[in-house]
Amino acid sequence: MAALGWLTPRRRSATARSVLAGEAAAEAARKTQDTSVAAVGAVGEEPEFPVRGDEKAAAFFDLDNTVMQGAALFHYGRGLYKRKFFETRDLAKFAWQQAWFRLAGFEDPDHMQDVRESALSIVKGHRVAELQSIGEEIYDEYMAERIWPGTRALAQAHLDAGQKVWLVTAAPVEIAQVIARRLGLTGALGTVAESVNGVYTGKLVGEPLHGPAKAEAVRALAAAEGLDLARCAAYSDSHNDIPMLSLVGHPYAINPDSKLRKYAREKDWRLRDYRTGRKAAKVGIPAAAGVGAVAGGTAAAIALHRRRR
Repeated sequence: MAALGWLTPRRRSATARSVLAGEAAAEAARKTQDTSVAAVGAVGEEPEFPVRGDEKAAAFFDLDNTVMQGAALFHYGRGLYKRKFFETRDLAKFAWQQAWFRLAGFEDPDHMQDVRESALSIVKGHRVAELQSIGEEIYDEYMAERIWPGTRALAQAHLDAGQKVWLVTAAPVEIAQVIARRLGLTGALGTVAESVNGVYTGKLVGEPLHGPAKAEAVRALAAAEGLDLARCAAYSDSHNDIPMLSLVGHPYAINPDSKLRKYAREKDWRLRDYRTGRKAAKVGIPAAAGVGAVAGGTAAAIALHRRRR
């Protein structure tokens, strides 16, 4: 870990947590990567990049609104609610917590701590294997039909060129790994929840894999895999992922929010938008009715998905 003495104690603690979260995600990803990835047919347009046979290059894809329409955690929350991981009386609390930091536009440390503790209490005491199995079912129920064909084609181009492709997301690593495996990707970097003897303790390792923590995860994985980040590519829709995008030599803004679109144009980054009409103007958790909408707020809390519009 780089020296952090010049930072204030609070900033030093936050940076240390980001590094810890990134390193934990990289370690989990390397343990589960698929070393026998089989190419599946590309869909949609062919990008000008990548360079075939460059073993020092890889690609890193954000998940929500980049690879998949909407938020993985929204659908994950729907699946957990359906399986009675939490009760109706919990919905109002989680919905309020999610609405608070979305509407406030900033993240208060005390409030985020409350969200973190409430969210992790849902999975505390459950077995990791149970959540992994449920993740497979939830993918089939809610996620499989929401993959962006254009982004899928970009990922496939890297695979066809002989490069590894990783998802990088604030979603729990267990569901991220399911999605990566179903898409034929190499693996996934996601938020790591602590477990002992295969049972969740209700704590995180470091912090959610969000913002700077994503960059730390990519940096740690690249070092472990012997990659040259200047030859790697990264793809995201969110300005929160600018730290990750700035790490690589080939950053792409995919379905970008307004802040990332502006930044990408200033930096002359490549930009792709697979949305149509008014949908392209705003990126966020998809609208839904009744319990589904509230469960989406709960889903965001479950892995502390802190993407701001």
